[in-house]
Amino acid sequence: METLALHLDAGSDVRQSLEALARQEGAQGFVLSVVGNLSQAVFQCPGKAEPTRLRGELEIITLSGTLSPEGVHLHLSFSDGDCRVWGGHLEPGTLVLRGVDLLVGFLPGVSSVPEPPATASPLLATVPAANASTPDVRSVATDAPYAAYAAGRQPRPVSPTATAPIASAQVPPPAVAEVEGPRVEIAVLNGCPWCVRALRLLRTLSIPHRVIVVDSDAVNAEIQQRSGGTTLPQVFVDGQPIGGYDALVESHARHELEPLRLG
Repeated sequence: METLALHLDAGSDVRQSLEALARQEGAQGFVLSVVGNLSQAVFQCPGKAEPTRLRGELEIITLSGTLSPEGVHLHLSFSDGDCRVWGGHLEPGTLVLRGVDLLVGFLPGVSSVPEPPATASPLLATVPAANASTPDVRSVATDAPYAAYAAGRQPRPVSPTATAPIASAQVPPPAVAEVEGPRVEIAVLNGCPWCVRALRLLRTLSIPHRVIVVDSDAVNAEIQQRSGGTTLPQVFVDGQPIGGYDALVESHARHELEPLRLG
């Protein structure tokens, strides 16, 4: 195992920095240890459709999970000024206050970069090879550049984006008929575990998406008419339904979602 010490300066986005590091190394790894503090934490609570955001002087307690060029799966716990402990899945927008030091381990010779599919699939045939659209405004992003890594590493900078005030995971739904925006839409129900998993997969893959929260009979009827299905979540690509969580996972396994990713 190759270990790498990583220091993140004030304003760095913890998750996006680790994603950039994994892409740069081209290998699978995991976080071994961490110390530091945060000015803002964004984390996914179980059963919620959208991440929760907290601001203040936050002390990191633990950060654990896996890294790969395809994405990261990390769990964060931290304490606020009243010694209350919070935690969940680490999301983009988690920002360093004064500094964070991590020790990351990479497995030699183990790469998870997928090979391109041998033949074109129906989904790939309808999706252009590149996408630089802006993420959904409710998808959390950072307004600070990446920190420079040790040993001369220079990760890709993050585009400045205004951050939203502290909010709970209960997010008002956008208009279903909206045309402009990301090419991926996902209809979800608050409290639905399969919806949470589908949202987490899209965020892990850095796929811009628009969330439609089904919170009324009218919205539910419109989603059923568009998708032809009666369960949630329902995922649409370029306005065309592809199915629910299982269909999304199968598309990912066949590398059909790669053209939809940022970067």
